[in-house]
Amino acid sequence: MHREMRRKDRELTKDETLTLLKDAEYGVLATVGADNMPYAVPLNYVLVDNTIYFHGASSGHKYDNMQANPNVAFTVVGETLPVHEGNDYSTFYESAMAFGAARFVTDEKELRSSLYDLTVKYFPDGMAEFNAIMDSYDLSRLHVIAIDIAHVSGKAKRK
Repeated sequence: MHREMRRKDRELTKDETLTLLKDAEYGVLATVGADNMPYAVPLNYVLVDNTIYFHGASSGHKYDNMQANPNVAFTVVGETLPVHEGNDYSTFYESAMAFGAARFVTDEKELRSSLYDLTVKYFPDGMAEFNAIMDSYDLSRLHVIAIDIAHVSGKAKRK
């Protein structure tokens, strides 16, 4: 189903890959639409256990693509450092990819929990207002998408 990594010497362990997925600031979601055209978009997200969560509007390119084909890839890039040593130009890097099927979160408990986790990740100092904001917000206007990870792959070239 998934190809083996060509550069085994740079392959990250599953734990290292999941840590990179958890800690990265943003990721890029890749989808394919009904027209068979790829589409990739950067977004904020949170990894909880083996699931990636992000939120978005109830319409638009990524939404339409996931409705047509729920299979997605999600990529993050960790630290990078271009290096020039003698005649060698290279880059130290770390990256991770997750593959799975996107699903629209409909369970209110999972929806609230994923929004809480997103808020903790990006706005840890704003948690005092979280419950009041959630209680006043029309949750039917907000869509949370989950990617239950089926496969992960990580790669790094480090010093």
